[in-house]
Amino acid sequence: MTSALNEEEIVAWLGRSPFVAFMGLTLFGFTADGLSLAIDFRPEFARSSGSEPRWHGGVVAALIDTAGDFALIATTGKAPPTVNFRVDYLRPVVGSRLTAAARIRKTGRQVGFVDVDVLDPDGRLVAIGRANYAVA
Repeated sequence: MTSALNEEEIVAWLGRSPFVAFMGLTLFGFTADGLSLAIDFRPEFARSSGSEPRWHGGVVAALIDTAGDFALIATTGKAPPTVNFRVDYLRPVVGSRLTAAARIRKTGRQVGFVDVDVLDPDGRLVAIGRANYAVA
């Protein structure tokens, strides 16, 4: 697999969507078959008010979907719409920063498949996701 975009272009794409820009994602790893994004905790991402940095599951799901989408954007230069995605939460998601490592499993004529691992600041796997995108 070759990349259609370089790191600078991927970072520029991260600012195109108001929601993705609001999330404040940063690119910190990039390979021919995937990428890694990081997100820092903010009060808006909390599961409940006044608790330790415990992440709302919706933010984790959005991180997974965005990381998978951007892995394909990097290789195709186009933003594929999400067809379906699944999230498995493996433990309570706490900590000041999460990272999502997205790996393209297969890109067919119609659909691309991406697996995403979400890690807490201690490197523990807290959630996994698989997403499908319409690449045609």
